[in-house]
Amino acid sequence: MTSQRTDPVVGLPEDGTGDPGTDRARVVEIDRYQVLLDPPRSDLVALVDIAAQVAEVPLATINLITDVAQHQIATKGFDPSVCARADSMCNVVLHDGAPVVVPDASRDPRFADNPFVTGEIGQVRFYASHQLVTPHGVTIGTLCVFDTEAREISDDQERALVELAERVVDLLELELRTRELAVTVTELERARDELQRSNSQLAAFAGQVSHDLRNPLTTVRMALSILAEDPETLHTDPEAGSFLISRAEKGAGRMQALIDDLLAYARIGGRMASKQVDLAAVAADVRDDLAEALGGATLDIGILPVVTGDPVQLRAVLQNLVANAAKFVPAGQPARIRVGASRVRTGWRVEVVDQGLGIAPEDRERVFEPLARAHDDVPGTGIGLATVRRIIDAHAGSIGIEETPGGGTTVWFVLPADTP
Repeated sequence: MTSQRTDPVVGLPEDGTGDPGTDRARVVEIDRYQVLLDPPRSDLVALVDIAAQVAEVPLATINLITDVAQHQIATKGFDPSVCARADSMCNVVLHDGAPVVVPDASRDPRFADNPFVTGEIGQVRFYASHQLVTPHGVTIGTLCVFDTEAREISDDQERALVELAERVVDLLELELRTRELAVTVTELERARDELQRSNSQLAAFAGQVSHDLRNPLTTVRMALSILAEDPETLHTDPEAGSFLISRAEKGAGRMQALIDDLLAYARIGGRMASKQVDLAAVAADVRDDLAEALGGATLDIGILPVVTGDPVQLRAVLQNLVANAAKFVPAGQPARIRVGASRVRTGWRVEVVDQGLGIAPEDRERVFEPLARAHDDVPGTGIGLATVRRIIDAHAGSIGIEETPGGGTTVWFVLPADTP
């Protein structure tokens, strides 16, 4: 059986056990400082060196005491180590509430049998311990100076050591606050970047809404206009009336989806949706929305894949590319457009091919910039291709322009197989 001798001052058993609540609080405080596993800090080592000089002794250490061990996090005159809390001299007087100065530990009943005194670990004689108390009032360890010879120190030396013990805590707190400040700065930078992204999306929002809503709005307006001109259609030709109403409802639904999607993406923390998107179904919606713009045009839609991404945004991509292909044609000639896809190494390559006016090689990168235009004689805003690139970039894809064999423009984009 292990014998226990209780310190008459604080009531702590000699084997190092203490109050569990106090131990937990101390461990939490020590963990905040993150010094147990790091190499000795130069500022703490310098302070320990000063403490040894002030006391005129060869040995000094900063001890942090957890629930089970004593950690020497900075030392003077010997290498730092870890020992069991039960073997620690400082643990015996950790909660005395006042500095402890012992001229000869071998004659003090609290320490006479301690392995640091008996020779098992060390041969300490002079011993002075000054508690380290955090701003939360938790004692986490000590600043300790000692010698292998018995001696005494003056009152001025003792007061100086008390001041140094307070500076140890100040240094620990300073590093902690610096680390917390760095985390705060990082979080603020992240918030700033997200705010800038959101502001950028909001800036693009007005332009994209006015541009991309135009085509589905035209579909709605056409259907309602026909019904307004002949309201009896609902009674005389229910099938035609139902078709027009359905077309108007679908166009309105697509407009609402576009607005909702753009607002969700533009708000702080917003991200593109990630779901299965059937590009064939998307292309069919685009054909409906562009019914007026495609008047007289030939639109051939090949086999299109199912990809992962944002369905509303990918529809905006196809809608803009097909609308451009229908618009940029020589005067008096109908547009001939083909939409197709092929599997490539990095994912799916989708092409919108026309045989229209074409884009000069030197303009093929510039036209993706906001408000840039390749043909000033054709009405437009220069928003469409900038919107398309932004959406493809958000899907971690790539986009480019090539010349169609025989003349015209081929705009392609690649969506990775594992798009976000």
